[in-house]
Amino acid sequence: MIASLSAYIIVKNESRDLPGCLESLKGVADQVFVVDDESTDNTVILAKDWGATVLSRKMDGYGTQKQFALNQCTGHWVLSLDADERLTSSLAKEIKDIIGRQEGPDGYYISRKMFFLGHRLRFGGVGKDWVLRFFRREKGRYLPKEIHEQVTVDGTVRRLKGSIDHYSYATLDEYLEKIPAYTAMAAEARWKVGKRFSIFTHLRPAWELFNRVLIKGAWLDGQAGLIYAALSAHAAWLRGVKLWDLENHASK
Repeated sequence: MIASLSAYIIVKNESRDLPGCLESLKGVADQVFVVDDESTDNTVILAKDWGATVLSRKMDGYGTQKQFALNQCTGHWVLSLDADERLTSSLAKEIKDIIGRQEGPDGYYISRKMFFLGHRLRFGGVGKDWVLRFFRREKGRYLPKEIHEQVTVDGTVRRLKGSIDHYSYATLDEYLEKIPAYTAMAAEARWKVGKRFSIFTHLRPAWELFNRVLIKGAWLDGQAGLIYAALSAHAAWLRGVKLWDLENHASK
């Protein structure tokens, strides 16, 4: 019996990116679930028109949202993607080969190639990272983390050769629109585990920029690499001062 694959995507206002993500799953996934967090654009319409099963659920954390999506799946194997990610053809072939096997590892890490403002970033610490996204359904579960969700697999895990193309931010406006909410969630998560503001937070941007540009070579990616490094430095500082803001309000 050939095992089936369920794919799932959590979304909110992803009408620009979602179609490309869904198309990359064509011929690979037997079922696709899109869990929507009250989108106000035509994300839901696009997902339904494509043929995905759409479920509505208010986001209460990335970990719990993805666990909810995972719970809907019925395939022997599951694959998690974000709306701004695409399966490459080589990865799609590799996944299809694996789901037909009965033996082997229980999960796989997949490398991601990052694109920012239309340019591939190879340096600055973001050239390639490994994410655990493909695993046997009954072997995996998510930790209840609000941000930087993490899946754990009860079994052996290996790496795949193929990769995911990650189209992180297509425009500066998109980045600037999303970063306030993202840094707020990151600060809240740090607060809950007992981390507090440090005066050294104000030195973090300088270190972040130095580390990404000079040590990790972000300048080799041209303007896109330098811009991403500078924005990342600012985001690190913003996350820190939002932690101070939480602490300041808690003391009143």
